[in-house]
Order: sequence, then structure tokens, then C-alpha cells
Amino acid sequence: MNVTGILLSIILAAIAAFIYRAHRNLTYWQRRGIPCDSPHWIHGNLHGLSKTISFAEAFIKVYRRYSGSGPFCGFYLLQKPAVLVLTPELAKQVLIKNFSNFSERGLYVNEKDEPLTGHLFLLQSQKWRVMRNKLTPTFTSGQMKFMFPTVVSVAEQFVETLNSDIEKSNVVEIKELLARFTTDVIGSCAFGIECNSLKNPDAIFRQMGRRIFTDTRHSLLVETMINTAPNMARKFHMRTFPDAITDFFLNIVREAVDYREKKHVQRNDFLNILMELNKGKLKFDDKGEEKGLTLEEMAAQVFVFFIAGFETSSTTLAFLLYELALNPDIQQRLRAEIIEAVENHGGKVTYECVNSISYMKQVVSETLRKYPVLPHLRRKAMADYVVPGHPNYVIEKGKTVVISVMAIHHDPEIYPEPEKFDPERFAPKEMQSRDSITWLPFGEGPRNCIGLRFAQMQIRIALAYLLRNFEFGICAKTDIPLVFDRKQVLTTTKSGIHLKVQAI
Repeated sequence: MNVTGILLSIILAAIAAFIYRAHRNLTYWQRRGIPCDSPHWIHGNLHGLSKTISFAEAFIKVYRRYSGSGPFCGFYLLQKPAVLVLTPELAKQVLIKNFSNFSERGLYVNEKDEPLTGHLFLLQSQKWRVMRNKLTPTFTSGQMKFMFPTVVSVAEQFVETLNSDIEKSNVVEIKELLARFTTDVIGSCAFGIECNSLKNPDAIFRQMGRRIFTDTRHSLLVETMINTAPNMARKFHMRTFPDAITDFFLNIVREAVDYREKKHVQRNDFLNILMELNKGKLKFDDKGEEKGLTLEEMAAQVFVFFIAGFETSSTTLAFLLYELALNPDIQQRLRAEIIEAVENHGGKVTYECVNSISYMKQVVSETLRKYPVLPHLRRKAMADYVVPGHPNYVIEKGKTVVISVMAIHHDPEIYPEPEKFDPERFAPKEMQSRDSITWLPFGEGPRNCIGLRFAQMQIRIALAYLLRNFEFGICAKTDIPLVFDRKQVLTTTKSGIHLKVQAI
């Protein structure tokens, strides 16, 4: 056989091997008798991702088709078989009762080539446990009380800015304005830095906040491939963030740490805790030596706290004000309860005041139900797992497990008329009749959102100031219904949210 023949044989053998492997992958669930949709040979069940369908929509479609058929159904993330949870019972097993077997998210982490990926949300195993335990004191109720006056101060600036804006036009793009508010809050509370986003829409922190979601290295499909095959992505030294974003957070942490160390500055904030960890000795695995945090590890935690602190809260507030504009009766009741609570606390917005407004909690909870910013949760099986009571349903080691928060929150069997905005769903009696696992905007179990207290606090403070000073309504520029951005993993609108705002 000549050289050409040998090369042709090798190519044909490689093609045959690829086809065989693809066929095995894409018939995985069918061969096990688990219900699933027929997959596209490249995209799996994500065909049309970002063009005609989002992640959330893809999961909802499959969830609704197979709900009631068993504890889970099959799903293909590109060519990789994955599990889509269909019952609250299995969600509870994965997130809480058998957490040790599903403690990792299975997403791309590459601290060597991509230092900003080494943050709490993505970290694995022992390193995650150590970091979580050490950072937990940042988010206690005592720490929230300490940060409260700082958030109030920013909220007062927010009222001034909005008053100034509506003098020019009473139609306001509220989503961007809220992002400027939460950016200033997180900068001050977490890092002791005045971001000045409310005064200057193009302040550097606000610019970076926008660029994190707009300036990406890859398309959503490529990002999905990286997270579907993280081990291979690490071998190719893949990076996901633009260099400018990585450099910004590394530099901001380096400069802040240098300044505090030289000036002997002590603040009771997130950065100070990271600096203390930098000096300490942390054991991140059983065999490794004890060591402190590196600058890159500190920057990664700052990065994720910044994103989570401003984006999720501002988006939730924007959806909430949109629903209040559509439902003036709910807005009026909430405003009346806020005014009454402030009067009962000496005319001041205090920590105890905002936590005493039960209807505010219901409105926030209903907003997070209808618009969960993180529309799905993801876990990875650390070992084979047989679903209790279902011996034929086995989640094999290494398989990705997806819990569609959006699908559960919009399941009419759990929440009747799910598209209706109804805060009464979260009245005490209603909540007692429902399993808490059916409300998952912050996740659940040991790996739930560490900053949920902080998020709730800044949302409540913002509402207390906004509704005492302004009335929100719809206008000609208000999208009804909202149009969501299919290119984003997070739940967000394609354009802004325009509302009519009038001073009270």
C-alpha cells in the first residue's frame, strides 16, 4: 500500500471512530430507556441556541414535555448526555440530601491560564469548602447591619439622581440606572471604593460592569463547548474573559491591597477579609501545604462578588419595578406599607424597618419566582447515583445534572397561573403549603448563594427609598411583554426597561 493509501485509511478510520463515538453519545439515553428528545448530531438539544432559543427556553421545553414521566429525563448538551431534573424530590436529593455526591458544578475552572475563574461560584471540592467557610462571616446578619448605613447613603444619592433625570424626561430607562446604583453599593461595601456611577454613567467600574457581559472572547456556543468539556478546554489553555477585564480586576486588587498595607487601613469589608486570608494559612486539599491566598485568588473573589452584587440585584429590581408599573394596586399597597413602617421607626429607614415589611418580602419573592436571574442550576455527579425508588434511573459518575429553576417557577402544578404576578403566593399560609425546594432563585443547600442576605438587603433599601419618592407607570416605550436576550445565560431583557417615573 502506498503512502496515499495509508493516509486515506487513517483518515477513514478517524472519521469512522468519530461517527461511532458520536452515535454512542447521542443514543446514550435511548439505550437506557430514559425519555429524551432526539438530538441534533452537533448541537444536541441546543439547536438554535442564542438565535431562536435560549438555555432557559430549551430546558423549559423539555421539562414540560416530560414532566410526570419520571424523576428525570435525558438531555444532550451538544454531544454530551446530561440529566434534566423533573421532580422536587430529586432536586432536593441533588442540592441537599446527597450534596456530597453533587457538590461540584462541573463548569470550566482554569486558575493557571484564566485566574478570574478561580472564584467561589466555580471552585471545586476542598478548595471551595475552605473558601466558603472563610468568606461566610462577610454575610452574617451582624455584618449586614454594619453595611446598612452605607447602602442607605447610596440610596439617598440614587433618589437625587433620579429626581434630576425626570426633570429632563419622565421616561426613564430604569435597568441601567439601577445597575449604576448597585455598582456604587458593591464598590463601597465590598472594597471601600467610591465608584461614582450614579454621578457619572461612564465611571470605570460601570464600564467594566457592562463589558463583562458584552465583551466576550467567544460566542455562546463556544462558551457552551468549553463548559461541556472543561478538561479538554484546560488542555488547550482556553481563556474566556478579555484581557482588559482580567487586568482591571488584578490591578484594582493589587492597588487597593498595597494602599491599605502601606497606610495601615482597616475596614470591616470583603476586601479586608480577603487580606486576612492572604496572611493566614489555608489547607486547600489533604496533601497540599498550608498557604494564604494569592493576589490572583483574591482578584477572582472580588470579581465574582462584584458581578453578583450589582448585576443580579439591579436586574431583579428592574423586573420588580416593571411589574409594579403593570400592577398599580400592588404598587400602592407596597408604598403604603413602606410609609407606615418608616413612620413606626421614627421616620427613618432602619435595618429593623425594612425587615419588618412583610408585603415587601412577598413582592420581592414573587419577582424572583417569575424572573429568576440564574435560570438554571448545574451540578456534576461525583459517583454513580441510583434515584431512590427508581432503580432504572441511574445518574452515572461525571454526568451533568441540570435543575431548571425557570421551569419549576413556571410549573402550573406548583404555581397556578405562573405568568400572573401575584405576591400572595408568598403569604405565610401559602408558603407553608409548598415545599421550599420549589423556590430556587438563590439555589439551595450548602452551595446556595452566599450573598443572599446582602442582595435582599440592598433590594429592600432601594424599594423603601424609591416608592416613598416616586410613582412608576408604563409608557409608550415600555415593552409589553418583555423581550428577553437569548444570547445571555442570565435572565435579562434584550433592551432596557423603560418606565414613566413621577416624583411624589
